[in-house]
Amino acid sequence: MRGEYKVVGGKLVVADVAVENERLSQVSISGDFFLQPDEALNDINRALLQQPVRASVAELTAAIENALGEEVVMFGFSAQAVAIAVRRALGFASTWHDHCFSVIPAQKLPAAQHVALDEVMLAEIAEGRRGPTLRFWDWDDSLVVIGAFQSVKNEIDAAGARKHNINVVRRVTGGGAMFMEPGNCITYSLVVPESLVEGMSFEQSYAFLDSWVLGALAEVGIEARYEPLNDITSPAGKIGGAAQKRSRGWVLHHVTMAYDINADRMLEVLRIGREKMSDKGTKSANKRVDPMRSQTGMSQADIVAAFIEFFLSNYPATLSEYTAAELNQAQALMHSKFLQEEWLYKVP
Repeated sequence: MRGEYKVVGGKLVVADVAVENERLSQVSISGDFFLQPDEALNDINRALLQQPVRASVAELTAAIENALGEEVVMFGFSAQAVAIAVRRALGFASTWHDHCFSVIPAQKLPAAQHVALDEVMLAEIAEGRRGPTLRFWDWDDSLVVIGAFQSVKNEIDAAGARKHNINVVRRVTGGGAMFMEPGNCITYSLVVPESLVEGMSFEQSYAFLDSWVLGALAEVGIEARYEPLNDITSPAGKIGGAAQKRSRGWVLHHVTMAYDINADRMLEVLRIGREKMSDKGTKSANKRVDPMRSQTGMSQADIVAAFIEFFLSNYPATLSEYTAAELNQAQALMHSKFLQEEWLYKVP
């Protein structure tokens, strides 16, 4: 059995294994990594022999680390990377190509309904009525979507929100506020099985799940990179941020990237935004935050279309659409939960 794991920003690790009596009976680790001294590769293989088939990534990592001396240098990979490759060989951890994804193009809905769809789609997928899904948002109203644990009064200037007719909704994931006016940003939600990020820390899972969109950004001319804990940046500055929620064996990972934001209006509505922007010298009238528009010269719709084409071309995926039941559930949940003050002000 074979498993592969490409370290984000690092090298490829390949594990070829055989099993007998529920233990690893043969192990051969290979890859394009660097290792000193050479003999340490034999130590890694021996450390894994006879390990239980159901040993966790943490247990396999510990076995490898305990077998290696202090003089061993692993460059471009780690004991954890080897453990993940072994778990993939055994079928407990998965890769992008082990799944078939549904890709749902942007559909214009109230922004709050998209917030509700995150919860609905996560539940639908966990119940087995859908497979892993990548869906893009589109909306025609103005909204600030705050993180699950943010304080409304600390984040939002109520007078500014009223002045610009901007509502506030709390989402189910953590992270910071999303200032969402029509056409000002690109947002997508990705739901994948936890097996895809098996053995990874939260920080590593963010980098791993952002890896596809870094490739998509390169296709439209943006040299982007992941920056811990949850940011996507470029030489021209931050592009966007990600947030996650895990439930019943699945991971909801969503990303919002700035396309063309009216910074003056944003700073009238977001209190924390003023703090973040003040050290960037953003004081001029009609200042805009437009990293994606200015770097690509493309329309928002064309960038989203390029992202979809990139995903369909590089991963097992097919175009899909929402079911009537999913849209109805999201609309009902939007009114019963996400537009209710009890949910919004659960953190005052």
